[in-house]
Amino acid sequence: MDIDVLVVIGVGGMGLAIARRLGAGRTVLLADFDETTLGDAASTLHGEGHEVKAQVVDVSDHNSVASLADLAAGLGRVTHVAHTAGVSPEQAPIEAVLKVDLLGVALVLDEFSRVIAPRGAGVVIASMAGHMGALSPEQERALAITPTAELLDLPFLAAEKLGHPGIAYTVAKRGNAVRVQAAAAAWGKRGARINSISPGVISTPMGRQELSGESGQRMQGMVNMSATGRLGTPDDIAGAAAFLLDPQAGFITGTDLLVDGGVVAAVRAAQWADAN
Repeated sequence: MDIDVLVVIGVGGMGLAIARRLGAGRTVLLADFDETTLGDAASTLHGEGHEVKAQVVDVSDHNSVASLADLAAGLGRVTHVAHTAGVSPEQAPIEAVLKVDLLGVALVLDEFSRVIAPRGAGVVIASMAGHMGALSPEQERALAITPTAELLDLPFLAAEKLGHPGIAYTVAKRGNAVRVQAAAAAWGKRGARINSISPGVISTPMGRQELSGESGQRMQGMVNMSATGRLGTPDDIAGAAAFLLDPQAGFITGTDLLVDGGVVAAVRAAQWADAN
């Protein structure tokens, strides 16, 4: 079919903004675990004139993700995929963070690599947290290339080793970035590209929940010391996704784009200054 399909997995603030930014003239397939959130997003976009389909998905379940990919392929040419689904340390325990944020991304990369159209592209939402951890090269390699079905069995991902959902989140998001790097070759065989975006603190319901949680004061402090000095917006991320998914970014694949308002740069500059 000649119809171009945009798939948006996770239809919260960032997902909805990406769908609005890129959905015109395409069939928009929305997917989310929460039926109410999914229905509201589909109704909103339909009311704005978009051609919308909706599918409940559990990104931590192989069959559910495979069914979503098959549905997308049946609608037309899968030219754009944006995976934004995730949970935060304030929302979920260690096991759920790993299942949704790490395994979920691996499954989406696998299943959509078989249906993405030539010259198509995908983006995965990682996090600036993935730039702040301290994994060994061996651990990063394991996160990148371990078969998806065995990913959560890695010894260093055991709950007692990680100890806190925040650490699990940092490891999962670093895993997203290196998993995308490793997946670029498979997507390239389809003539397609895949990249990740690492947002900073974004003013979405999840982001605001984190700001009100136990790490909120530290997060706000990092925002305050950054070059922009503000929270990010869903539109900031949608703009980055639009660039990476566009043919003008045709020479960019297997990389991570840090969209954090300068937080990581400020943190590193402070660390360098303290070391002198």
